[in-house]
Amino acid sequence: MTINGVKYTAEVKEKAAAQKQYQEAMSRGETTGLVKASARKTEIFTVSVNVAPTKKVLFELIYEELLQRKLGKYEMVIKVKPMQLVNHFQIDAHIFEPKGIAFLNANATFLTNDLENALVKNITGTKAHVSFKPTLDQQRKCPNCGETLLHGDFILQYDVNRDLSSGDIQIVNGYFVHHFAPTSLPTLPKNVVFVIDRSFSMRGLKFKQMKVALFRILEDMDANDHFTIIIFDSTVETWRASFVQATPENVLQAKKYIRYLQLGAETNINDSLLLAVTLLDTAHKQKQLSEKSVSMIILLTDGDPNVGEKNPSKIQINVKNAIKERYSLYCLGFGFDVDYNFLEKMALANGGVARLIYADSDAALQLQGFYEEVANPLLFDVELLYLANAISELTETTFRQFYGGSEIVVAGKISDNNLDVFMVEIRAQTANGNLSLEGNVNISETESILEHQKYIFGDFTERLWGYLTIQQLLKQSVSAASGEKTILKDKALELSLKYNFVTPLTSMVVTKPEEDQADRILMADKPTGRANLQTVQSGRVSARQIGLRAPAINIPGSHFRKTGTIRPRRPQYSHSLAAPPVIGVDGDPHFIIPLQKQHDAACFNFAGKPGLILNLVNDPFTDIQVNGQLIGDKKTENNQKITTYFGKFGLENRKINLRISVTTEVITIFYNKDKTIIPWSTTATVMNERFTISIMKERNLTLVMGDDATFVIVLHRVWKYHPLHRDFLGFYTLDSHRLSNMTHGLLGQFYHGIDAKVYDIHSGSDPQKPEATMIVKGLKLSVTRGWQKDYRLDSRIGANISCWFVHNNGKGFIDGTHTDYLAFSLFDSAML
Repeated sequence: MTINGVKYTAEVKEKAAAQKQYQEAMSRGETTGLVKASARKTEIFTVSVNVAPTKKVLFELIYEELLQRKLGKYEMVIKVKPMQLVNHFQIDAHIFEPKGIAFLNANATFLTNDLENALVKNITGTKAHVSFKPTLDQQRKCPNCGETLLHGDFILQYDVNRDLSSGDIQIVNGYFVHHFAPTSLPTLPKNVVFVIDRSFSMRGLKFKQMKVALFRILEDMDANDHFTIIIFDSTVETWRASFVQATPENVLQAKKYIRYLQLGAETNINDSLLLAVTLLDTAHKQKQLSEKSVSMIILLTDGDPNVGEKNPSKIQINVKNAIKERYSLYCLGFGFDVDYNFLEKMALANGGVARLIYADSDAALQLQGFYEEVANPLLFDVELLYLANAISELTETTFRQFYGGSEIVVAGKISDNNLDVFMVEIRAQTANGNLSLEGNVNISETESILEHQKYIFGDFTERLWGYLTIQQLLKQSVSAASGEKTILKDKALELSLKYNFVTPLTSMVVTKPEEDQADRILMADKPTGRANLQTVQSGRVSARQIGLRAPAINIPGSHFRKTGTIRPRRPQYSHSLAAPPVIGVDGDPHFIIPLQKQHDAACFNFAGKPGLILNLVNDPFTDIQVNGQLIGDKKTENNQKITTYFGKFGLENRKINLRISVTTEVITIFYNKDKTIIPWSTTATVMNERFTISIMKERNLTLVMGDDATFVIVLHRVWKYHPLHRDFLGFYTLDSHRLSNMTHGLLGQFYHGIDAKVYDIHSGSDPQKPEATMIVKGLKLSVTRGWQKDYRLDSRIGANISCWFVHNNGKGFIDGTHTDYLAFSLFDSAML
């Protein structure tokens, strides 16, 4: 959350602890926010916020999502509800799929013919881009009015090219993800027992919607399927004593039976399910059903058992002992008052899933949608086999069924560092017999495919492994005994905190510290200027950026928080937002100096040799000093002049005996007699009563020195095999006015403003770059209009800053000449 330009970053905590922190902040009347998993779906979250009186607060939630393949496609839904006209509204989706994109659909529930012109879609083999940029006039609900058409869902759907193969394997830094979704297989016949609750509590709209859903499901059944229906209240009855084939005539008779069903009394779940198992057992014994078929029981109920066996635990045991892992049980709970835990535990113990069906206007569609997911079984008894001595920590690898349009996802760790070839074997049963598939990929070649893809959250394969493992542990805990349940949940909680996942065991909470820190910047993060929604979905993950904290580790005199960051399966998005200029130096290197009175900026470059050390900031009053060392390209081409950048910074506060050395590899902190080294590959926060250092993995570092200053160092990564360029750093000061008016240095001399006037603006040799005269320090300087990049908010693309370029290394604009700012070492004063 951002208050008065200050960013406060959330933490993922154990659920009760997060709730307590949120409630305590609310009781104090403070601004706070809480994010927790919602009840309806684990991938949907509820956000609660409390805003203190007279405060203007911006809450920014960035997330990632594993897209589940359903009905032959991946789908990402973006909620679009700005509630007003937006000057610059934009959605960008970038998709990258190494196997190639089979199709891509982009639509919106609010799309009109005019808005369609703002939607652009491009596909080129393995990549796709969707852009939606409606103008103000296109957003208007009526001419010259202020109401907006943008209210609803923006929906992206796509799939990748598939065949009957071992699937898609992706490997990053020792972790793999295996996606398996074969095609061109015949559909297995289904044997379905519909077990329907008609107790009195089903009265009204629920009963009508249940009938409508069953009509549609029966109409969609394949002629090779078999089915029967059991109806229960306090008693249990069958529509037919045995299974019937789903012929048009039998479907018609079943629909008539359902149409005239009447409500009964109470709820006998135990006997109805045991009867369903008996019908399946009898049909299989009498060879009425094919051995190469899939048998399932679908229970729909809205109540608790209150007739016959009433104890939920005993019912679960009875049903499990009867099914004996031969059939799948799907439990659909209707309404908010159903005992969902009971249904979920029973379904998971018998190879199925439980779903809540909400008594909304779309309840019939919810029921039908669930059935469509299990309507086309292609495989059963599926087993994925990996090299036993080379692969470890696997997620679930055996599956009772595989349904057409879905996907099996397995993740694990490559424990053999010398392994060159990754191999997998898949065994399963099809409608025609046994299926065996083998696949192998070269590990280094597979890693190179994703090497150039950038991710907000880092190495997504490890985090996806963590996510799947947590889901698996939670699933196992549902039907586990009390002692084992605690162990499973403890493991899931440990992983949730390690990877900063909001799960049923954790929540994310953000509060403003009790002390007034309104003038501090705690974390450098994404820009939050215009209403510019940029969403990237690549592969099966949509992502928005997030940085969170985890448990603390003590270091003498400070607290060090090592944090994970959420990692998506595929690439992240890009930003290019304008930002107010701050004093900084970046790139090759270019200096940006705000001209506050003119609401403009000046800029100049520095042409130095690699190895030179320059004094940027020197405040004798606060004893704060910053030096930077230049590095050069790996080589030059065609005898061109070598390009230089800053490759190392030294920041020092002599009053508190603090030195910080920042290179493109590590951050080294010297505080009193302690030395701490933190690689850029870690997200971490070092907190001390006199300073705070916040490191965002592979992105930036923010240093807050008490009430004196806030500095941001930006890391720029270059492709490691680039023939010329190398990694480099940028430096920015966010609240320079807090240093004394004695501050000097190439940047420090401008911390309290500079009096400059620009006039006589006229066309130059380049029509795109006007020229002018600048009066500064009693001198007249020729300046040229241009652009420089401010990378503090986005280290990859940056924001364009318009400025007046001062030539000749800033001569006349800076005090003295650029050589006056040379220093002997990173922690020595300049040679003035």
